[in-house]
Amino acid sequence: MSARSPIDSVVATTRGDDGTTGLLYGGDRIAKDDPRAEAYGTIDEAVAALGLARATLGLKRRTGTLSLPMGGLADLILRFQRELFVVGAELATNPDAWGRLEDGVTRVSAPMVAGVEALLLELEASVTMPVEFVVPGETSTSAALELARTILRRAERRAVALRRDGLVPGDQLLPYLNRLADLLWVLARAAEQAEARSATPARTTPGRSRRNRA
Repeated sequence: MSARSPIDSVVATTRGDDGTTGLLYGGDRIAKDDPRAEAYGTIDEAVAALGLARATLGLKRRTGTLSLPMGGLADLILRFQRELFVVGAELATNPDAWGRLEDGVTRVSAPMVAGVEALLLELEASVTMPVEFVVPGETSTSAALELARTILRRAERRAVALRRDGLVPGDQLLPYLNRLADLLWVLARAAEQAEARSATPARTTPGRSRRNRA
């Protein structure tokens, strides 16, 4: 079979037509189903899911239905989207280029973890916590945050496997993913409560109906 001719496209380079992809700072290309590509690709999914959450807030703002407690949530979500690009960069770097990684830019830093922890503690003090597992979907914003959280947990599992194989350069990446997933769960509850809604419990409580929930 003859090779395909390059197309006149800014986005499509055709270099990946053989099933390989490049990594940050160059080096040997890897297969697109390589565990590293799977890990940073999952981070990309989480960024997109957070974008969905941010878009719902933008719609509420434009239609005048954004409640006051949710005023700064879109900016916070954007911050996490940008920080996840740092996570993706760290995962997408060949070991021979790890020395070129920069804390807070292409490698997760301790201040990044501390920042998420501080927000988590602050929110925990102001949000009413459910006493059992909950079913996502009470509001569009909280559902999008839950989607991002579950994707982030998958990214965390992929990163754990990479660390076991010695392919995670820094020691802050896994704590960051763990803390951020926790925070997104709390943010989902905060988003519900900002709209005077309560999380749906995973188990049906006898005598309790949807009409009785705040």
